[in-house]
Amino acid sequence: MNQTRPIEPLPSRLSRSTEDGQQSPKAPQDIEEELDLFALLQTVWNGKWIITLLTLVSICLGFAYLKGMAVPLYTASATVVLDNREEQVVDLKNVMSGLSGDQATVNTEVEVIRSRGLAEQLVDELGLLNDPEFNGTLREPSRFSIGSLIGLLTGGSDEAEEQSAQRIRDDVVDRVLAALSVSNLRQSYVFTITMVTQSPEKSALMANTLAEVYIRDQLAVKFAATDAAVEWLSNRVSELRMELEQAEQAVKNFNASTDLISPEALEALNRQVKDLRTRIDEAQNLRGNAEGKLISLTTARDSGDMTLMAQIAEDPALNRIVATDLPNVDDLFMARFDQIERRVEQDRDRAAVQLAALQASYQSLNSRIEAQSDDLVQLQQLRREAEATGTIYAYFLNRLKETEVQRGIQQADSRVLSSSVVPVSASSPRTKMVLGIYAIFGLLAGTALVLGREAIQNTYRSAEELGDRTGARVLGTVPRIPVRKRAQLLRYIIDKPTSSAAEAIRNLRTSLMLSNIDAPPQVILSTSSIPSEGKTTLSILLAQNLAALGKKVLLIEGDMRRRVFSTYFDIPAEVGLVGVLTGEVPLEQAVSHEPTLGIDILPSENPNANAADLYSSDRFAEMLVEMRAKYDIIVLDTPPVLVVPDSRVAARHVDAVVFSVRWDSTHKHQVRAGLEMFASVGIKVTGVVLSQVDPKGLKRYGYGQYGGYGGNYGGYYQN
Repeated sequence: MNQTRPIEPLPSRLSRSTEDGQQSPKAPQDIEEELDLFALLQTVWNGKWIITLLTLVSICLGFAYLKGMAVPLYTASATVVLDNREEQVVDLKNVMSGLSGDQATVNTEVEVIRSRGLAEQLVDELGLLNDPEFNGTLREPSRFSIGSLIGLLTGGSDEAEEQSAQRIRDDVVDRVLAALSVSNLRQSYVFTITMVTQSPEKSALMANTLAEVYIRDQLAVKFAATDAAVEWLSNRVSELRMELEQAEQAVKNFNASTDLISPEALEALNRQVKDLRTRIDEAQNLRGNAEGKLISLTTARDSGDMTLMAQIAEDPALNRIVATDLPNVDDLFMARFDQIERRVEQDRDRAAVQLAALQASYQSLNSRIEAQSDDLVQLQQLRREAEATGTIYAYFLNRLKETEVQRGIQQADSRVLSSSVVPVSASSPRTKMVLGIYAIFGLLAGTALVLGREAIQNTYRSAEELGDRTGARVLGTVPRIPVRKRAQLLRYIIDKPTSSAAEAIRNLRTSLMLSNIDAPPQVILSTSSIPSEGKTTLSILLAQNLAALGKKVLLIEGDMRRRVFSTYFDIPAEVGLVGVLTGEVPLEQAVSHEPTLGIDILPSENPNANAADLYSSDRFAEMLVEMRAKYDIIVLDTPPVLVVPDSRVAARHVDAVVFSVRWDSTHKHQVRAGLEMFASVGIKVTGVVLSQVDPKGLKRYGYGQYGGYGGNYGGYYQN
């Protein structure tokens, strides 16, 4: 009987006790907050000597930099204030008035002071092209410079290539900008211009000169802007005068070429159109009623039923004729019916003629309204254009007169608030700060080195870590079996019954059988997250161990795609699991007995259909029911869960799921993803197994005391 129980998703299982009394590990969130922090501190502590060494080396480098490479620098500052003047005569702010003083203007002025144009003026005024501090071509080349080393490596000539004058000038300006900094005092219009050079006098001179250059540049910009504005306004006024004359002439010409138009006349025409629409609707209704009546009469005539015809015609005379017993009642009835039908046709035709006349009047009236509306709109548009052109012309003419009057009275928007003074001491380098930075850098570099080395390790090295990180029960650990080929596995199992691997499988068997005391698992599924994690070897060892207890065991090759049982066993693979599932062969014919291990084996052949579809079939469930009746234990070796969905599909019909994780090989996120894929479909993974454990590796990583495969416990095993 299938003992599979529904299971809640993986995260919710991690914080409660299991059904057999074992307490589940803490949730992954708690592990990350508690254990990971402790492990992080422990890792840093274990690498304390590396961190200390790198910190000391970094401090020594800081001393070497201060004594041999650092150049003393001097800082000087000049302050400039922005005059926020609003009392200008003219309203053209970009030509004549002072700056507004808002934050955007303040930020703009900061960028103006730092601009390349002002820096070029400063270079020219102070002759900084002849200063070796800013012009690198004037310095004596160092024998051990990086440039000379690159020249030696690249095979360049000893003599440096001559640079163009423009390139030298650009480099000097770049160095001046690098030495310059401009700041704005918060909530004020005060700017601080700071220069940092190797000479105190030079720093003060450059700061003061740049402030003067900035103020002169403001005046030059205003004079140039005023001249440009006067020229532009003159040209624009001339153009607008011509446009105004043309617009006024267009209005006169249009008035002379069209009839007098008034909005009142158009409104009267619109009322007539509305009345015509109403009459047209009434005529359409009359015509429609007549047509409907005529259709009904025609239909009644075709039926030949005089009672129906009299009812449709709604004529009392027809009703009286129907009620009489005259011999020529049919002729009288039809004569009267024809008369009624002709009258209805006349009503329809009369309504159609009336409708056509109304529609013709409506179209004619609409044409008149449309023509007069277009003329009125065009006239109003011409008048508006003439008025707008006149307004713009008057505005620009007024501004032209004002701008011409204001020529030559511009003032700078800024003034020097305080000049810089020559500094008496160097501002950098700061010894304590430099050494502190180097010490912090060394500390961080050492910590990063230690943590980075540990972060590379993204696998599981102990059963405790595997259980804590995944939240799943660890059924056991299986050491790596020292065989080179898969075919040697059977001989190793027989020859080494007391090996560490055999004892590990016995412990695994015990944990698995006790995982559900009330209903020990009968069908066991073995899988992993990715290939080459030892799940097939584990399946064989587990089947052999259970058979050693006197159990009748069936080992099924559920990995239909790879089919590796042929590398372990000498069995025919002509028929097998696929043939049983498709009904081609009975189970007894497909099963082979392995006398060495004392188990029955059901191999697999190449499937003609998708393997997941075969596991989803009813035949697979029926086959397991049949196997449960014949065998004590059934071990199903399935493909990795992250590769194909076969394992998740087949797991619905089994009693236990054993999940293999290769020691120090499988990544943690792969294990987590594999377990979550089972949890996403409501399948409970009975437990995980840490497989292919290397005893020497355990000792190397410091887990030897937990492995049980060497050291104090080595005497219990014969490997």
